Amino acid sequence: MNEHFRINGLICAVFTPFGPEGKLNLKMIRPYAAKLLKENVSGIFVCGSTGECRYMSVEEREAVLDAWLAEVKGKMLVISHIGGCSREDSITLGKYAASRGVDAVGSIAPYDTPFRDAAELADYFVPIAASASPVPFYYYHIPAITGLKVSMMDFLEAGSKLIPNLNGIKFTSNDFMEMMNCIRYDGGRFNILNGYDEMLLCGLAVGAQGGVGSTYNYIYGTYAALKRAFEEGDIARARDLQYESVKMVNVIIRHGGGIRGGKGVMKFAGLDCGDCRGPVAPYSKKELAALEKELKEIGFI
Repeated sequence: MNEHFRINGLICAVFTPFGPEGKLNLKMIRPYAAKLLKENVSGIFVCGSTGECRYMSVEEREAVLDAWLAEVKGKMLVISHIGGCSREDSITLGKYAASRGVDAVGSIAPYDTPFRDAAELADYFVPIAASASPVPFYYYHIPAITGLKVSMMDFLEAGSKLIPNLNGIKFTSNDFMEMMNCIRYDGGRFNILNGYDEMLLCGLAVGAQGGVGSTYNYIYGTYAALKRAFEEGDIARARDLQYESVKMVNVIIRHGGGIRGGKGVMKFAGLDCGDCRGPVAPYSKKELAALEKELKEIGFI
């Protein structure tokens, strides 16, 4: 593990812009990056679940990473997500990300793979993490997608012995007892990042110092203010700001969830990243009108 690399800020899990026929729309990344830089976003998480990595080829993911690096490298942190269902693809992506000078890499586990225990999961990532070494490696823990019920404490214990560049976990779970245990593990050795946007205050309360989120794309100021209020001890203010986040998340849940709903919100944030790739259904005019109505009701537009 890189003892000196710590993410203490808020990392935006960026959407992948697609055009009308589902082709990459890399031109949108320039104004997208300009918006995030203007808002002083700490960094970006490229081609994660929010970025629809599961529907993209290796070549497309490399192209998207290059487009982001061209705009923000040296100006904010860049974490390249290299995970997927093919270990060989992940190794290819890890090597590429390291060659391009990213600040860190992360990887989800293959979806619906029945790893028997944490040791087996850690062993799976050994060549993936090694492909990007010495770049810091983060495991992307999101059991709602992977279906894995593996203990993250056990994973850190096993991973610390097998993966030299294991730096932490993108912890997208509402098990805050487990999150606290991971934060405190081995004297706070690992960098544990909060993953559920609507629960950022809970993550901060148990000791997370940074987070990765998709709704940071369009209400980053809310989260930055929340984190600042928490650090200043103004918990009432932090709670109010978290509720602003909850109201937004309620809207996107009603409109297809974090990726589909989030891309819908982006249309009203002035950065049209297109619709999701199939099999996710595109928005109809009626759906967009309903989304617009709800965004007005919560004061977003």
